[in-house]
Amino acid sequence: MSPNCIGKKISLFCFALLTMSLIAGCSGKTETPAGDSLSSDQLAPVTTMVEGYGDIELPIDMILETDKSMAMRTDSFQGGIHIYTGRVQIGSLRDYIIVSMRNHKWKMVGEASYKNVMLAFTKPNKTCMVVLSESSAGSFGKTHANFYVTVDVAAASRLNPFGEPIKQ
Repeated sequence: MSPNCIGKKISLFCFALLTMSLIAGCSGKTETPAGDSLSSDQLAPVTTMVEGYGDIELPIDMILETDKSMAMRTDSFQGGIHIYTGRVQIGSLRDYIIVSMRNHKWKMVGEASYKNVMLAFTKPNKTCMVVLSESSAGSFGKTHANFYVTVDVAAASRLNPFGEPIKQ
Protein backbone atom coordinates (compact mmCIF):
# COMPACT_ATOMS: atom_id res chain seq x y z
CA MET A 1 0.00 0.00 0.00
CA SER A 2 1.37 3.40 -0.90
CA PRO A 3 1.89 6.13 1.69
CA ASN A 4 -0.47 8.36 -0.31
CA CYS A 5 -3.28 5.77 -0.01
CA ILE A 6 -2.71 5.40 3.76
CA GLY A 7 -2.83 9.21 4.18
CA LYS A 8 -6.16 9.37 2.32
CA LYS A 9 -7.63 6.63 4.54
CA ILE A 10 -6.48 8.39 7.71
CA SER A 11 -7.92 11.68 6.43
CA LEU A 12 -11.23 10.01 5.60
CA PHE A 13 -11.32 8.33 9.04
CA CYS A 14 -10.62 11.67 10.81
CA PHE A 15 -13.31 13.40 8.75
CA ALA A 16 -15.86 10.69 9.62
CA LEU A 17 -14.92 10.86 13.31
CA LEU A 18 -15.23 14.66 13.34
CA THR A 19 -18.63 14.51 11.61
CA MET A 20 -19.96 11.90 14.05
CA SER A 21 -18.79 13.88 17.07
CA LEU A 22 -20.47 17.04 15.75
CA ILE A 23 -23.73 15.18 15.12
CA ALA A 24 -23.61 13.53 18.55
CA GLY A 25 -22.85 16.84 20.24
CA CYS A 26 -25.83 18.57 18.65
CA SER A 27 -28.33 15.74 18.92
CA GLY A 28 -28.98 16.19 22.65
CA LYS A 29 -29.44 19.93 22.36
CA THR A 30 -33.01 21.18 22.61
CA GLU A 31 -34.20 24.71 22.42
CA THR A 32 -36.28 26.09 25.25
CA PRO A 33 -38.27 29.31 25.08
CA ALA A 34 -36.80 32.24 26.99
CA GLY A 35 -37.59 32.00 30.68
CA ASP A 36 -38.47 28.30 30.53
CA SER A 37 -35.02 26.89 31.22
CA LEU A 38 -34.62 24.83 34.39
CA SER A 39 -32.21 26.14 36.97
CA SER A 40 -30.49 23.89 39.48
CA ASP A 41 -33.23 24.56 42.06
CA GLN A 42 -36.03 23.81 39.54
CA LEU A 43 -35.29 20.24 38.52
CA ALA A 44 -37.70 18.22 36.43
CA PRO A 45 -40.00 15.99 38.53
CA VAL A 46 -38.70 12.52 39.30
CA THR A 47 -41.86 11.15 40.94
CA THR A 48 -45.55 11.01 40.25
CA MET A 49 -48.39 10.59 42.73
CA VAL A 50 -50.71 7.62 42.40
CA GLU A 51 -54.16 8.77 41.26
CA GLY A 52 -55.59 11.24 43.76
CA TYR A 53 -53.61 10.06 46.79
CA GLY A 54 -51.09 12.59 47.98
CA ASP A 55 -49.10 10.04 49.96
CA ILE A 56 -48.40 7.28 47.42
CA GLU A 57 -45.72 7.99 44.85
CA LEU A 58 -43.90 6.24 42.02
CA PRO A 59 -40.95 7.02 39.77
CA ILE A 60 -41.93 9.25 36.84
CA ASP A 61 -41.09 6.33 34.49
CA MET A 62 -44.25 4.52 35.59
CA ILE A 63 -47.28 5.48 33.49
CA LEU A 64 -50.93 5.02 34.50
CA GLU A 65 -52.92 2.63 32.30
CA THR A 66 -56.30 4.35 32.48
CA ASP A 67 -58.12 1.65 30.51
CA LYS A 68 -57.20 -0.97 33.14
CA SER A 69 -57.67 1.22 36.23
CA MET A 70 -60.78 2.25 38.13
CA ALA A 71 -61.60 4.37 41.14
CA MET A 72 -64.59 4.90 43.40
CA ARG A 73 -65.46 7.76 45.71
CA THR A 74 -68.44 8.05 48.05
CA ASP A 75 -69.13 10.12 51.15
CA SER A 76 -67.51 7.49 53.36
CA PHE A 77 -65.14 5.59 51.06
CA GLN A 78 -62.44 6.28 48.50
CA GLY A 79 -60.44 3.64 46.72
CA GLY A 80 -59.57 1.91 43.55
CA ILE A 81 -57.34 -0.25 41.47
CA HIS A 82 -54.60 1.69 39.72
CA ILE A 83 -52.37 -0.05 37.18
CA TYR A 84 -49.00 1.46 36.24
CA THR A 85 -46.48 0.21 33.70
CA GLY A 86 -42.92 1.24 32.92
CA ARG A 87 -39.40 0.12 32.12
CA VAL A 88 -38.12 -0.15 35.68
CA GLN A 89 -36.37 -3.10 37.31
CA ILE A 90 -38.75 -4.86 39.66
CA GLY A 91 -36.21 -4.98 42.51
CA SER A 92 -35.43 -1.27 42.39
CA LEU A 93 -39.16 -0.43 42.09
CA ARG A 94 -39.85 -2.54 45.19
CA ASP A 95 -37.14 -0.72 47.14
CA TYR A 96 -38.37 2.68 45.90
CA ILE A 97 -41.96 1.97 46.97
CA ILE A 98 -40.93 0.73 50.43
CA VAL A 99 -38.82 3.83 51.11
CA SER A 100 -41.43 6.20 49.68
CA MET A 101 -44.27 4.69 51.70
CA ARG A 102 -42.17 4.82 54.86
CA ASN A 103 -41.42 8.50 54.18
CA HIS A 104 -45.17 9.15 53.88
CA LYS A 105 -45.79 7.45 57.26
CA TRP A 106 -47.25 4.20 55.89
CA LYS A 107 -46.56 1.09 57.96
CA MET A 108 -45.42 -1.96 56.02
CA VAL A 109 -47.41 -4.92 57.37
CA GLY A 110 -46.45 -7.63 54.92
CA GLU A 111 -44.41 -8.75 51.95
CA ALA A 112 -44.55 -11.86 49.81
CA SER A 113 -42.08 -12.63 47.04
CA TYR A 114 -42.49 -15.32 44.48
CA LYS A 115 -42.57 -14.74 40.72
CA ASN A 116 -44.23 -11.45 41.66
CA VAL A 117 -43.75 -9.18 44.67
CA MET A 118 -46.67 -8.23 46.92
CA LEU A 119 -46.37 -5.43 49.48
CA ALA A 120 -49.01 -4.45 52.06
CA PHE A 121 -49.16 -1.10 53.86
CA THR A 122 -51.56 0.50 56.33
CA LYS A 123 -52.33 3.85 57.91
CA PRO A 124 -55.00 4.44 60.54
CA ASN A 125 -57.77 4.85 57.94
CA LYS A 126 -56.05 3.56 54.77
CA THR A 127 -54.78 0.36 53.25
CA CYS A 128 -52.61 -0.13 50.18
CA MET A 129 -51.60 -3.40 48.59
CA VAL A 130 -49.11 -3.33 45.72
CA VAL A 131 -48.43 -6.23 43.38
CA LEU A 132 -45.33 -5.90 41.20
CA SER A 133 -44.84 -8.16 38.19
CA GLU A 134 -42.79 -8.33 35.02
CA SER A 135 -44.11 -9.00 31.55
CA SER A 136 -43.16 -12.28 29.90
CA ALA A 137 -40.29 -10.57 28.06
CA GLY A 138 -38.38 -10.38 31.37
CA SER A 139 -35.79 -7.61 31.58
CA PHE A 140 -36.61 -6.52 28.01
CA GLY A 141 -40.30 -6.03 28.85
CA LYS A 142 -42.14 -3.76 31.22
CA THR A 143 -42.79 -3.89 34.92
CA HIS A 144 -46.37 -3.62 36.15
CA ALA A 145 -47.39 -2.09 39.49
CA ASN A 146 -50.98 -2.78 40.56
CA PHE A 147 -52.13 -0.61 43.47
CA TYR A 148 -55.22 -1.64 45.46
CA VAL A 149 -56.06 1.30 47.72
CA THR A 150 -58.87 1.84 50.24
CA VAL A 151 -59.51 4.94 52.32
CA ASP A 152 -62.15 5.04 55.07
CA VAL A 153 -63.13 8.69 54.71
CA ALA A 154 -65.61 8.52 57.61
CA ALA A 155 -62.93 7.22 59.98
CA ALA A 156 -60.53 9.93 58.88
CA SER A 157 -62.87 12.60 60.22
CA ARG A 158 -62.58 10.99 63.69
CA LEU A 159 -58.75 11.05 63.72
CA ASN A 160 -56.28 13.79 64.57
CA PRO A 161 -53.37 14.57 62.18
CA PHE A 162 -51.29 11.89 63.94
CA GLY A 163 -53.86 9.14 63.17
CA GLU A 164 -55.05 8.93 66.79
CA PRO A 165 -58.77 8.84 67.67
CA ILE A 166 -60.23 12.17 68.76
CA LYS A 167 -61.62 11.95 72.30
CA GLN A 168 -64.98 13.63 72.72
